[in-house]
Amino acid sequence: MGVMRGAYSNELMLFNFIVFLTLAQGLNIIYGFTGYLPFGYVGFYGAGAYGFSLVVMHLHVPAMIGMAAAAGAALVLAVILLPLLRLSGAYFAIASMAAAQAVYEIVANPDLENITKGPYGVSLSEVFAPAFSYYVALAILAVTLLIVVWLRNSRFGMSLQAIRDDSVSAAMAGVSVVRGRTIAWLLSALVAGLVGGVFAWHISVFYPDTAFDLSVSIFSTVFLLFGGATTLSARCSVSSSCMASTTSSASRCRSISSSPTAR
Repeated sequence: MGVMRGAYSNELMLFNFIVFLTLAQGLNIIYGFTGYLPFGYVGFYGAGAYGFSLVVMHLHVPAMIGMAAAAGAALVLAVILLPLLRLSGAYFAIASMAAAQAVYEIVANPDLENITKGPYGVSLSEVFAPAFSYYVALAILAVTLLIVVWLRNSRFGMSLQAIRDDSVSAAMAGVSVVRGRTIAWLLSALVAGLVGGVFAWHISVFYPDTAFDLSVSIFSTVFLLFGGATTLSARCSVSSSCMASTTSSASRCRSISSSPTAR
């Protein structure tokens, strides 16, 4: 993308720009290639953020190991939610949003303060490294784009598009519909989990309301639809990303400043 961190005064805006571009491409894997639009995509993002935070807080592991935990947390949640793929259309979208809200309620439960810090927020000052985490976010974006390029040109990606267009005909042609949807679902969740983990690493202080904010799903969906499903980018997607990232940065800063002190 040719973007250098030091050339911008508003680093948080640029970081959010990378985050939402990556999330949009992660959503592209499940929606663009299979036609399943999860309104609760933020659930994987939040799971990644808290997967990273829990191992760093309680096990005091390095941040890169925390990133592996973020990916693992998102994948575990995706496996648990696999039955949602039996639904379709609006039913699937709403059910995924309800699942994300359920995860949020568990994480924000005051009774789990000793584990998740409940609604009082997470502080990860011991691994705070905005410069390094920024470049990790760029690397995640690059890998995600490579995955989408591979899907667009591979036999597996073609089979996913066949499933999207007509799953019955695809099955009759020998395509494993269940296998294809499952792999796309897990890949999409993996991307969101990694982004959630790098978000927690970069921000270091955040609250459940931030990690499971429904606007994350909304912005990701808007970027994807503006840019075009199954495509890498479009001019309108980049423009909307810049504007929405600015808005998101401001709202996140207000959320952090107005919330109780993290402990």
